[in-house]
Amino acid sequence: MRKLTAAWSVLTITVLALAGLTPAAQAAPEDIKDALGRIPGLTVVSENPAPTGYRFFKLTYTQPVDHRRPGAGTFQQRFTLLHKEFRSPTVVYTSGYNVSEAANRSEPTQIVDGNQLSMEYRFFTPSRPERPNWGKQLTIWQAAADQHRAVEAFKRIYPGKWLATGGSKGGMTATYFRRFFPNDVDATIPYVAPNDVVNSHDRYNRFLANVGDDPACRSALKAIQRDVLTRRSEFTALAAADAAKNGYTFTTVGSADVSLEISVIDSYFAFWQYQKQADCATVPKAGAPAAQVYAWFERVESLNTYSDQNLEIYVPYYFQAAYQLGSPESYESYLRDLLRYPGLNVSRTFVPKSVDIPRFDHLAMPDVDFWVKSQGKRLLFVYGGNDPWGAEPFQLGFGTKDSYSYTVPGGNHGARISQLPAAQAAEATNTVRRWAGLPPVSPGVGTRSVPAGFPDFDADLTMVERPRL
Repeated sequence: MRKLTAAWSVLTITVLALAGLTPAAQAAPEDIKDALGRIPGLTVVSENPAPTGYRFFKLTYTQPVDHRRPGAGTFQQRFTLLHKEFRSPTVVYTSGYNVSEAANRSEPTQIVDGNQLSMEYRFFTPSRPERPNWGKQLTIWQAAADQHRAVEAFKRIYPGKWLATGGSKGGMTATYFRRFFPNDVDATIPYVAPNDVVNSHDRYNRFLANVGDDPACRSALKAIQRDVLTRRSEFTALAAADAAKNGYTFTTVGSADVSLEISVIDSYFAFWQYQKQADCATVPKAGAPAAQVYAWFERVESLNTYSDQNLEIYVPYYFQAAYQLGSPESYESYLRDLLRYPGLNVSRTFVPKSVDIPRFDHLAMPDVDFWVKSQGKRLLFVYGGNDPWGAEPFQLGFGTKDSYSYTVPGGNHGARISQLPAAQAAEATNTVRRWAGLPPVSPGVGTRSVPAGFPDFDADLTMVERPRL
């Protein structure tokens, strides 16, 4: 047998030599840049610096403006690619907004130590058609079809396991993608993803009335809101000076006064969305100097949040909220005696009048919710215990298979697997690794550096989003 094996090796080397090849040359891996060049419709815009062991590319990909009518034109969608190895697991990530142009990794990418394809959501500039038809082209199905085409294209060079993930609206996006194209990826890990099934908002307001461990904190937040509305003229002057300095205008919402009032109302929600329980100590006392209170609002919810300039980038989200996603009503009953514009339809208020919004689609969210409960599989949801967006979460159901939901105690809108109690963090980490075809983590290894040897660079993909999601 040894003689036969040796003879076969000699024969193989001889054949390769006659062909002008050596075993090493035959096995030489293709360069990632060359591989990207083989994907139709993909353009490598640039290759940028990346941590050791990785290569990082900025890309554009040609997408139909309407996947139901492929001949109706195309647009260029922005992507980034963090490449490690062709056969490593690949994570497809979206924030649901603009794509981050930094070489960052989402938490699932860290856990599987793999490649990451990040994409910009359609209609977020510059990934917007020249003459957009908002009602027909900006739907959850059209965005899912964008992701489907991209994943199918990149599977030509990444044959390993695929995972989908995203945070907040990106978590919703990852879930919708899986609902419409359930076999495109092996598993989905949505973070802090709201699920406004019937667009009724009682759960949000009930949650906000009892959020956190300290009733005194809730009272302090409500007191400072009332204080600002009582001293409205003082804060209007400060906000106007800031708006003049920054060139802010308020055509979309109607006036700077409307913007200020909505911002004050939203500050309670925004505090619990992004701050921590310990930050309750920073809430100013009612009657504190206006400059001190204004500075606190700048950190939590700027009183100029809803200027045209601040709203413009998020118009696609607000359109979707008004059309398919739904949104919480304002938590404002305890402020009614001080309000000039009570009961505003906030989603409609934040969309320019030039953009027509179709009649609300009451079937979109229930359809996804039913799919998760009846057919969803390999889903792992992560929520924050104090995050208002977790008031209406995705819930597993009678037909959901191999799926899990975790809540970070006291967590906010940045909740992560690594913030879970140790046993749950290890369990969730090993579930993600199992779905990626990888062995479990050794006991005692932290989930932010699994396995040992992860490059030490920014773990967080930016989740800087409007307080309304």
